[in-house]
Amino acid sequence: MNFLYPILIAFLLVFISELGDKTQLLVLSFSSKLKASTILLGVALGSLFSHGIAILFGSSIGLLENELIHNILQFITYFSFIVFGILSFLPEKDKREDNRKNNILMKLSKIGIGYILIIAISIAVGELGDKTFLASIGLGISYPHQKLLLIIGAILGMVLSDMIAILFGRFLSSKIPEKTISRLSGFLFIVFGIIGFIRLFI
Repeated sequence: MNFLYPILIAFLLVFISELGDKTQLLVLSFSSKLKASTILLGVALGSLFSHGIAILFGSSIGLLENELIHNILQFITYFSFIVFGILSFLPEKDKREDNRKNNILMKLSKIGIGYILIIAISIAVGELGDKTFLASIGLGISYPHQKLLLIIGAILGMVLSDMIAILFGRFLSSKIPEKTISRLSGFLFIVFGIIGFIRLFI
């Protein structure tokens, strides 16, 4: 049953982090004119690319033979999880970076190519440098031998999160404040950071 843990942690981190994120707003903009299956295939493909690269990169670092370096990298990973979590509880400041990404996503959505590919590219671009992307790198470092399971968990998290956006997005966004979702995501990052430290030192 140990194989379930990498899938579960990747799934939960990505799923919670993506609730109310810009990716869901993009999915909502497509949902009125495209089939859900088309959108979700694009999401899965984009997630495979973005989170796949992040996890493979992290895994390649995590496979370093030097145990000291490996422990240091794991420490940095779990510490960054806790930092990400704490930051989600602080007041938001400048949203210019998010606005820039949103503009890029909207431009991509107007390119005259297949919608699955448009959505996939949009997801991949939108996720680069995102906290979820960085978390995927950290997961790859922590579980270098389970990269396939991590990728599966990340894709499932993205797909389910965006399926909810398609089915209930407008309803949920009116009922659950964005700040609440952000804090839930932050809490999850802190929990996994603490669990990581416990696993590292025990």
